[in-house]
Amino acid sequence: MDGLSAFPVIRARQVDGRCVGRLETAALDDIDGGEVLIRVACSGINYKDALAVTGSAPVMRRLPCIAGIEAVGSVVESADPRFAAGDEVLVHGLGLGVDRDGGWSAYLRVPGDWVMPRPEGLSAFEAATIGVAGYTAALAIHRMEHNGLAPGQGPVVVTGATGGVASLGIAMLAAAGYEVAAITGKDDAHDYLRGLGAAQVLPRSAVEPPGKPLRRAQWAGALDSVGGETLPWLMSTMREGAAIAVFGNAAGSAYSGNVLPLLLRGVQLLGINANSPMPLRRLVWSRIAGDLRPQGLQAIGQRVHIEDVVRTCERQMRGQIRGRSVLGFA
Repeated sequence: MDGLSAFPVIRARQVDGRCVGRLETAALDDIDGGEVLIRVACSGINYKDALAVTGSAPVMRRLPCIAGIEAVGSVVESADPRFAAGDEVLVHGLGLGVDRDGGWSAYLRVPGDWVMPRPEGLSAFEAATIGVAGYTAALAIHRMEHNGLAPGQGPVVVTGATGGVASLGIAMLAAAGYEVAAITGKDDAHDYLRGLGAAQVLPRSAVEPPGKPLRRAQWAGALDSVGGETLPWLMSTMREGAAIAVFGNAAGSAYSGNVLPLLLRGVQLLGINANSPMPLRRLVWSRIAGDLRPQGLQAIGQRVHIEDVVRTCERQMRGQIRGRSVLGFA
């Protein structure tokens, strides 16, 4: 098969005691096995990926390892009868790019149980722009709605608003009819966020330092990608019975909040783990291609060549990336 003897990958290795990602060439015999061989078209560049290949955190449990926690592409061959050559598919999480070779490779082999069809109506680039980030946002919205959130109850606030998950969350909430308030520390991003559907954009200074356990109740729901001192403030400003979906810790993983919002207002704290079972994945992805389909994907997704992936990860660690960077092979 053409191209299988020499194709580009971003492989992380241990160098001087530190994980370092580099552009290399691989052959099919060099990558992990699995029932389904996929020719990768696109793969999103996530914060977790950036942590790994820049050596910023010990994300990878195996070295050397090809990076990339997601991939969108087409089946080349399959020993799993559920898939056939030519099927358009996607895969994310489940150890990809962490303890087995991931999606920053022109070819990828994975277990059949990890693979799902690419939803109809989404191109490969659109699906990768959404990717695990968009899946996380959609799963957060899905779980908040399961816990009582509905349009018309009041504004839903999104922190760290220019990040990939948050940007897609804003667009999905707006598509579903919610009033969205976006919080960002980037003064030049207001037009971008309003273009995604944010009804109001607030500066980072709107987040007050820890202190009062209960403040003026403002939000019907929240998507939090920041954590740190932002989460206690969110807890203190939620309306009765409102839910906060937590999926990030950009400002720190320690939590020093107060239980009074939980006890006196019934605030719900929902942890979002994107490594969810396949039936839930299929359900949430069907919503992403349907009622939660985000507008403005062309503004959110920026194509990156494989030669520029590591530099893009370094910029992401410096907070210089807006929206989603997408590695494109085709």
